[in-house]
Formats: sequence, structure tokens, C-alpha cells
Amino acid sequence: MRILMVCLGNICRSPLAEGVLRHKIQAAGLDWEVDSAGTGGWHRGELPDRRSIAVSRNHGIDITYQRARQLQPTDFQQFDLILVMDKSNLQEVQRLAPDTASRSKVRLLLDYAHGQLDEVPDPYYDDQAFEPVFQMIHSACEEIIQKG
Repeated sequence: MRILMVCLGNICRSPLAEGVLRHKIQAAGLDWEVDSAGTGGWHRGELPDRRSIAVSRNHGIDITYQRARQLQPTDFQQFDLILVMDKSNLQEVQRLAPDTASRSKVRLLLDYAHGQLDEVPDPYYDDQAFEPVFQMIHSACEEIIQKG
């Protein structure tokens, strides 16, 4: 299984999702791949946001090896599942998909969670939002592993 996590800039939510899922994949001994990307390229080559790094570190996960990148057309062939953080990302990624088969790979991450929200909110403008966002992502990633 090859999974791509996608948000807007690839510095807050999708790096968290990549890091959490990678951690869970390794703990479960699965032979899966996970990566992340943004729909925009403004932060290309940058580390994840310092607050994403900190909240991950607080949960024993290191995401400092990650660098932001922009979604590429080849991602639609390379990944089995493309999980996006919110409806805006969903619309943009589906718009960029080259065909119906590629569009069918794109889903909201929280489709895998059992919460009241269907979108992972962007925590960029609220320092206090990073922990709740981490918990949402953690819950969804746990479900992904369990559904295998």
C-alpha cells in the first residue's frame, strides 16, 4: 500500500499525517509507503512547521527528516490512496487528477475517523490547534492501520 497525505502547503497537517502513519506502519511491521505533499508549492524544500515538529516530538515521533513538496502529476500513478485534509484540498486534488481512476484514489483523511468532523482544520494561525489536529490525525491513522 502506498499512501500520500495532502494539505495546502505541506508544512502543518500532511507532515503530521505522514509522520503518524509512518510510525504506525513501522510499529505494525507493514510493508507500506507513506509520503506527503501540498497542493501549493510555496514552502517547497522547507521543514515542517516548528509547531508540527513539536507536537510530533511530544508524542515520540520525529518528522524533521521531511521536506515540503508540491503534488506532482506522477503522484496519481505512484500512490494507491491520496488522503486530503479538507474539502478544499479534495476539490483541488480531484481537479488535478488526470482521469477517473486517479480521482477515485482521493479521499478525506477523516473518512477513516469516528469523529464529528469531516475535515482536519488548518492549525497554522492557532498555536493551540496543533494538539487537537494531531489527535484527529492519530485517530484516522489508527483506523487506516486496522482496516489494513
